[in-house]
Amino acid sequence: MRLQLPLFPGYIFVNHSLQDRLRILQVPGVVRLVGFNGTAIALPAAEIEALRAGLQSPARAEPHPYLTAGRRVRIVRGPFEGLEGVLLRRKGHFRVVLSLDLIMRSIAVDIETADIAISRETLA
Repeated sequence: MRLQLPLFPGYIFVNHSLQDRLRILQVPGVVRLVGFNGTAIALPAAEIEALRAGLQSPARAEPHPYLTAGRRVRIVRGPFEGLEGVLLRRKGHFRVVLSLDLIMRSIAVDIETADIAISRETLA
């Protein structure tokens, strides 16, 4: 038996116009839109599309606690190409934590060593 859990519990991602905002907030279970001071803020479309494409591949991804420090890497090949994340560990291949900073949520994905490049920037 295989159990599937949401990667970002408590979040639903929608692509909408400002005119649809009220309709979305009227959906049962929706509490609010992500934003600051009452203003909804969109997640970067490129990030969402890269995550969507990567998650449609057979790549294994799982929820992970949000990281604020670590060695930054860029994924240069494969389903998550173009995304940056934090190197977590090495076990024959790398595990990279990809974060959506706006909602402070992360997922961990297994990446082959040839598919990443170490970024010059490292978070403190």
